[in-house]
Amino acid sequence: MSKKNTTLHYLQNAGHSELMPIQQQSVDAIKTFENVILYSKTGSGTTIAFLLSILSKIDAAEEGVQALILAPSRELVLQIEDVFRSLKTGRKVTVCYGGHSVRTEENSLQEYPDVVIGTPGRIVDHIHRRNLDLRRCPMLVIDEFDKCLEFGFAEEMGFIAENMRKLTHRMLVSATKMDEVPEFLQADYHIIDALEDQDEISVTEHLVESGKNILQSLATLIESFENEKAIVFCNYREVSEDVSYRLKDLGVTSVFYHGGLEQDDRERALIKFRNGSSNVLVCTDLGSRGLDIPEINHIVHYQYPNSEEAFIHRKGRTARMSASGHSYLFFGEETQLPEYIQKPTSIISTKDLKTNHVIPAWKTLYFSAGKKDKVNKIDFVGFLSKKGNLKKGEIGLITVKDRTSFVAVKADLIHDVLKRIRNEKVKGKRLKMEIAR
Repeated sequence: MSKKNTTLHYLQNAGHSELMPIQQQSVDAIKTFENVILYSKTGSGTTIAFLLSILSKIDAAEEGVQALILAPSRELVLQIEDVFRSLKTGRKVTVCYGGHSVRTEENSLQEYPDVVIGTPGRIVDHIHRRNLDLRRCPMLVIDEFDKCLEFGFAEEMGFIAENMRKLTHRMLVSATKMDEVPEFLQADYHIIDALEDQDEISVTEHLVESGKNILQSLATLIESFENEKAIVFCNYREVSEDVSYRLKDLGVTSVFYHGGLEQDDRERALIKFRNGSSNVLVCTDLGSRGLDIPEINHIVHYQYPNSEEAFIHRKGRTARMSASGHSYLFFGEETQLPEYIQKPTSIISTKDLKTNHVIPAWKTLYFSAGKKDKVNKIDFVGFLSKKGNLKKGEIGLITVKDRTSFVAVKADLIHDVLKRIRNEKVKGKRLKMEIAR
């Protein structure tokens, strides 16, 4: 099979019929140029773009790591892995990140993966432990390179690049323009600039009259969305938690997400948001980058962003893949907008909004087994169909982690399903099963 046909085959495996322009440019560029900088907004098809570029250069006859992908957060590492696996390449991949079992990673690295995906700190740790030998690895991709620098990973990335003695191909993916590339990655780069084209994506700006009770106004605004997905941005971790809890008191289901949470709690929040168990995510600016969550219809700035760049990245969570979206700013009589925010012409009064109390259509079932226990999505579909008496449309998104799994089930059926399956076994194993907390 030719390289071109192989690329199309991988793309079809992931459920796509043809390459997006940015993906075609990336694949073409890596054939001609050794080093590429790709400027593009998160969520615009860049992950598949750089993965297909890598795959076009991997040599099946070579043994050892042929490509290293760095990302600034655990969530982004896991998302890249999910996209990689959706391509069904047959290539071995290992992920390395903090909060994950070091022993599990050590065992996986001994199996000669073709591709390693990891956070800079964890990759450095494995190099020091001599679990990972990158001396012959020719390809380095750094996703959200601008964010990696912002998070202070320059020293770690420099150390990694220095250890890649045979480094010939570099690919830097960034959502913002760079004045210069750090010395440790200096090279002649071919630049693909997709930012200008993506700026034409339609985001409608609104001012929302908050009145005296901004939380009640927020709850009313969210209810007017009628279960369309929304992200509510706050500036502080404590505020995001407080807002989420107080929304619950007002009858609005939400989950909160910030950097102070344990990894398991962060993952559960995102799983519930993706599968529709909660259609509202309350978060800090950590949620403005690196999260692969499609179809975000509404962005609400509960607190104004601290900079123009933060404002742009927040709004970038909506209106993706040629869609349109909405951005909302609360204001009162004495509110003054930051100078970098132009006053929207659309003004909304929550008193005039038509609202219906809407609850999410799904709830999430937790199972105490995952990939390492040899269970997969098909196993859960069969189990819930046979033992839980669920039909196809009553089972939603299934997420299988290393040792845990989460299945979305129609909310009005969840309690009856639990009664039916509580004493049953999954593939001969008795598991803990409960509504995910």
